[in-house]
Amino acid sequence: MHFYDPANLNLRSMHIAIQANTQQKELLLQKGIPAGISVSWLVEGMALPVADAYFDFLGTDDVFATVKDQPVFINEVLRTGRQLPLNCIRVNAWNSFLERPVLEIAGEHNRAAGENILRSLNWKYQWVPDEPGFIAARIVCMIINEAYFALGQELSSKNEMDIAMKLGTNYPMGPFEWAEQIGTRRVYDLLKILEREDKRYTPSGLLEKEALQS
Repeated sequence: MHFYDPANLNLRSMHIAIQANTQQKELLLQKGIPAGISVSWLVEGMALPVADAYFDFLGTDDVFATVKDQPVFINEVLRTGRQLPLNCIRVNAWNSFLERPVLEIAGEHNRAAGENILRSLNWKYQWVPDEPGFIAARIVCMIINEAYFALGQELSSKNEMDIAMKLGTNYPMGPFEWAEQIGTRRVYDLLKILEREDKRYTPSGLLEKEALQS
C-alpha cells in the first residue's frame, strides 16, 4: 500500500500517528490497517513522530498543536471547523459512534488530503455539514432528550423504554443505554449548543440534573 501525496506527486509509504484509548484502538484494528501503512500508537509522554496524518480520537487537540501542515483528524462533536486549526478534520468518535461502519467527518480544509488518507486506510466515510453534532449525534441526543422528558412525566421506566426502543425500532441500544455510553454531560452540552438555534433541543430538566451531577 502506498499513499499518494498530491503536494509532491510522489508515491510513498504512509505513516500515521493515532491517539486512542484501549477500546478505540480495538475498534480501529477491527476496521483494519492495510499492509504497508505503518502506525504509531501514541502513549502519554511519547514524542510526536513525523507522520503523514494524525488521528486524535481522545479529542485533545493540544497534543497536536505543533502540527501545521499534515491533516489532523480529531474527535470533536461540539465545536465546528471554524473553531479549530485549519488542518483539522472533525470526526464523530463518541462512544458507540466509532463502531458504525461509516465515519462521519466534517471540515472544509484539507478535504482532498483527508480523503486520500481515508481511502488508503480503506475506511468508509461520509462528509457531512460542518455543524455541531454532525447528523447521527444530533438525532441520538434528541431521542435521549425525549426519553428523559417521558421519564420525568413518569410515563415509563428507563429499562422499559430501552427495551421498547430496541424491539420497536431495532436500534442497537435504548435511549438511556446510549446516554450512559456517550455520557449524559456530553449529551447535555450538545443539546445546549443546538438549543441556541432551535428550541426543540432544549434539554429536559431531569437530563440537566443528571448531567450536571455526573
